[in-house]
Amino acid sequence: MRQGRPLRIVYASLWERYEGAVPPWSTDRPWGQVLADTIVGQAADRARRRAPGLPLTTRVAAEDAAGALLQEGRQAWGVVVGARGRTELGDLLLGSVGLVVAARAWCPVVVVRGDRQALEARHGRILLGVGDQDVDAPSVAFAFREAAVRDAELDAVRTWRRPLHDPLLRGEAGVYLAEEASETLDKALAARVREHPEVRVRRSSVEGAAHRVLTERSAAADLLVLGARRRDGLVGLQLGRAAHRALHHALCPVAVVPQPPLTTTAAVTEGDE
Repeated sequence: MRQGRPLRIVYASLWERYEGAVPPWSTDRPWGQVLADTIVGQAADRARRRAPGLPLTTRVAAEDAAGALLQEGRQAWGVVVGARGRTELGDLLLGSVGLVVAARAWCPVVVVRGDRQALEARHGRILLGVGDQDVDAPSVAFAFREAAVRDAELDAVRTWRRPLHDPLLRGEAGVYLAEEASETLDKALAARVREHPEVRVRRSSVEGAAHRVLTERSAAADLLVLGARRRDGLVGLQLGRAAHRALHHALCPVAVVPQPPLTTTAAVTEGDE
């Protein structure tokens, strides 16, 4: 809504599988369809109250939910899904539909989760995880756009790990890896810093596992942005440990942005995990 893009609200469910199809001459509607129409109608009303002039369309489909969202995503700027659980533990975890969509969509996917401060964008910070191959990547551009429209600070993080196999080299290697992480950040951000001089950027090279560092930092962010890649010959995106953990446990909404594909033989470094 901040960017003024048209909104399409989609609800899909295989209610006909459980209730049976209604004959075309019948005036009755399946209970599942009635429920779906009600849910979509209420969501559309809330959206219109929030943004009265926003172009809005709706769709109710008797289809698999993940399949319907993936198909819609082929013509969309992005897909937004919620994170829902059925228990206190389940509230932390992403449902199967959200995980499938995040892993297979051709467009950015935003999973809405987190505390009230994050959902109401009170922190004023966009958190970006930077990987090895993220020089001017789509995830970087996405994060800068979000920071610009929200007037938020961009917290760009690159993690690194000390080698464990040779204790004698740990100190020297640590200095080298920290410097290398800083250089990776500078290269990844350079083009977008020039394009968005109004965005305040905070660079952080942090020792530790990416999935732990980013999940912890998400407590002070309004959005966590991560990239995911397709490998040649594989279906869907390659969700690394950082993206997978964030989708289940982040304390703010998470955006997974498709990156340019790599070959199946490309190495995955610890920074990606």
